[in-house]
Amino acid sequence: MPVRILNHYVHMQIFLLAVIELCALIVGVYAGAYLRFAGDMSDVFDSIGAMWPRALFFCTVLMLSMTAMGLYHARMRPRRTGIAVRLIVSFLFGGGALVLLFYFFPSLYVGRGALALALIISFLLISVVRVIFFTLVDERIFKRRILVFGAGEKAASILGLRRRSDRRGFTVVGFVRASEADPMVESSRLIEPAGSLADYAYDNSIDEIVVAIDDRRRGVHIPDLLDCKLNGVRVTDALSFFERETGKVRLDLLYPSWLIYSDGFDRGAAQMFFTRLFDIVFSIMLLIFSLPIMIAVALAIKLEDGLRAPVLYRQQRVGFKGKVFNVLKFRSMMIDAERDGVAQWAQKNDSRITRVGNVIRKYRFDELPQIFNVLRNDMSFVGPRPERPSFVEELSEEIPYYSERHCVKPGITGWAQLCYEYGASQQDALEKLQYDLFYVKNRTLLFDLMVMLQTAEVVLWKSGSR
Repeated sequence: MPVRILNHYVHMQIFLLAVIELCALIVGVYAGAYLRFAGDMSDVFDSIGAMWPRALFFCTVLMLSMTAMGLYHARMRPRRTGIAVRLIVSFLFGGGALVLLFYFFPSLYVGRGALALALIISFLLISVVRVIFFTLVDERIFKRRILVFGAGEKAASILGLRRRSDRRGFTVVGFVRASEADPMVESSRLIEPAGSLADYAYDNSIDEIVVAIDDRRRGVHIPDLLDCKLNGVRVTDALSFFERETGKVRLDLLYPSWLIYSDGFDRGAAQMFFTRLFDIVFSIMLLIFSLPIMIAVALAIKLEDGLRAPVLYRQQRVGFKGKVFNVLKFRSMMIDAERDGVAQWAQKNDSRITRVGNVIRKYRFDELPQIFNVLRNDMSFVGPRPERPSFVEELSEEIPYYSERHCVKPGITGWAQLCYEYGASQQDALEKLQYDLFYVKNRTLLFDLMVMLQTAEVVLWKSGSR
């Protein structure tokens, strides 16, 4: 089963890997200190103090760094070379962050020699763990055995999940026909239990039954499903199953009562306060660190287009509860990109993009002025991307539940940006909305932090930019 941490599902394989690597990092810290002080732990205590707070600090920074490099991302696809590169970058970044943070928290300093040894040993241990884990651990032992109750179009869509990451948590044992006259799955996958459904589930070690019936008003065998539930077999409806496995809310399966009665959509005063505090603190930090980049971008735009050319552009976007505000961005297109005044979707290899614009879009530098939108409370750091009013009006008419994404503030980055490529059409908007609804439903500070860390991966490896 996936592990649920503050409304966010983590695959069991990834959770187990993170726990093992956390232990490896702890061993690395203690081993580094042990070697640095020639095996005398009493000398370690006399020289730098208790080790456990320093080990905790070391592990937290390195785990966050590895998360930022995408090493715990369920959808990570790089091969061993790509993983090795990300691991090297994460340790370089994490080591640099530790050196910097020791100036602010000198009581946690472990010494240069001990820190260098701890980083080297931890890197070697993590590398060995990764090789052994992905070589010897069989994913099948972590997969839940599911039985699909239904054999129609909705049930068949489970087999249509294309991404390996969406299928890594389960294996389909078979499909039990409900009331479908014409099953949409192969006959070889159909199962007709000789006895009760509960007996079949017990005899075949079924972990979960997914109810995927096309017509919810017919064919739901309540007594059979209740029997299974009372015998310890998890019973899940298809929409909740897809939400958990794919990280999005399927619009083609969505019905209003599911939104009303499902968990999530928590908007307490404490959460709003801490989210705002989170936005302000990170905005100020990012503004300080990115100021040299912003100055360089502004100079590059002036050099390319002339001293009188505008560096920033303001564009109306729809924000929280439908309120229109002006978003700030570095100008990456020609000054007269929309000379006729009609809003246009950005396209791949768009001819309107300048040479400087092409670079700053690739590295997402064009988004940096939105820090001021966050400080002005127009936006949050994490949330659905804000769209232009004309697009919102058009999409709201064509796509159901589109306006629900405006029940939270828009963000500089978001869950949809991590999971789906740059949107440039109505179909892309529909796909991204499914991820936005998942975010809106499951939003927590931990989720926001995870999105921000994984955004660093997107910037470094230039995925999803246009």
